[in-house]
Amino acid sequence: MVDPDQKETWLTIRDAAQRLGVHPTTLRRWADEGQIPVMFTPGGHRRFSASGVEHLTEERSRLRVVYGLEEIWAEEALSRARSEVVTQRETHWLASFDEGGREEKRLLGRRMMGLLLQYVSLNRGGEEIIEEARKIGREHAKNTLKLGMPSRDALQAAMFFRDTVMEAAIDLPETANIRADANTRLVRRVNELLNAFQLAIAETYDQTAR
Repeated sequence: MVDPDQKETWLTIRDAAQRLGVHPTTLRRWADEGQIPVMFTPGGHRRFSASGVEHLTEERSRLRVVYGLEEIWAEEALSRARSEVVTQRETHWLASFDEGGREEKRLLGRRMMGLLLQYVSLNRGGEEIIEEARKIGREHAKNTLKLGMPSRDALQAAMFFRDTVMEAAIDLPETANIRADANTRLVRRVNELLNAFQLAIAETYDQTAR
């Protein structure tokens, strides 16, 4: 939130989104995360700083030059994950973890993001990375089994992670002006590794049930 009395040009969410080349929903989320100055009219409508929009446009252009597609995607996925964890803090599967358990899951999530970055950077191959993803899936399953969580909750936690990174990948052409064909390869590689991760969770639960 900013001081509306400052001398500044304020844009509607539609105008600001058009200047940035993104959907208004994306811009709304960026504002909620504090990435761009925003104020509210007495009627509750958002207004965006024109200078803030210009700065964000330049910043995202710089990121595209300095960093590759994979790093931009990872940045977006982590940003979404932080926001989603706050909004879902009281959901059943997340409430099952104490603070220590949540920290352990955060560490596993960081390891998975590291693997994903390595995997999507390769054009093909990466079997050793796939095996490491399976290992993380098994660790997650063993941890949730110790807590007495059913497979449904263990998979729901994994699906939360998957949804976050996949949504960031799918939206990337809009949020970072990435070519659609480059993004298709990214989505395919992300999917491959997450499939291995989730199947390892299900297999670990199946082995325990025998």
